Amino acid sequence: MKSEDNKHFWEKWAVRYDKTMRGSGRLYWSIISNMEQTLNRNMTVLELACGTGLLSVKIAPTVKHLESTDFSQEMIVQAKKKVHSSKLFFSVQDATALPYAPKTFDAVIISNALHIMPEPQKALSEIKRVLRDDGILIAPTFTAAGSLGGRIKNRIMELSGFKVFHKWTPESYLAFLKSNGFEIQKSEVLGGVLTLTYVEARKNN
Repeated sequence: MKSEDNKHFWEKWAVRYDKTMRGSGRLYWSIISNMEQTLNRNMTVLELACGTGLLSVKIAPTVKHLESTDFSQEMIVQAKKKVHSSKLFFSVQDATALPYAPKTFDAVIISNALHIMPEPQKALSEIKRVLRDDGILIAPTFTAAGSLGGRIKNRIMELSGFKVFHKWTPESYLAFLKSNGFEIQKSEVLGGVLTLTYVEARKNN
């Protein structure tokens, strides 16, 4: 799948995205609960691949300022329809070519997205650039390759046009982050069939 084909897929799915994710409510609350233990009201935070803002609207009240971005214009259209905090700002951005100055953010969140990016290492490079030296990366990501059920589910999703570029296990995902210059601070495997690995990491300065 080419990058433009991938973008077109998410543009089409934007309107239906929230309904599709309703079955993952418990998992989302686990992610939010973990994030709330790390984020605080003094933080300026960037969220990449925010989709329709499901996490954004929950996180925003817990921080000083939240920039929530997605590469899909239609996802951002849907996100802006949600009632949200005055601390939250939505915009269309490419995670691999961000417009922000170096060392701008106290934390960068990229949730359930690195595995569906053709070149996630480019996003991590940009994250390292815009994170402050003591900043934190929060990157929960589906690592379904860690189970037979997850691999079967991945295959079914791909038949619908959903492309998973990187089929990590929890262990290989952590290794990927380390190989791209991050030191793991916290990791926890969450979820059922579609295993998700919640990770917090700091960049190696």
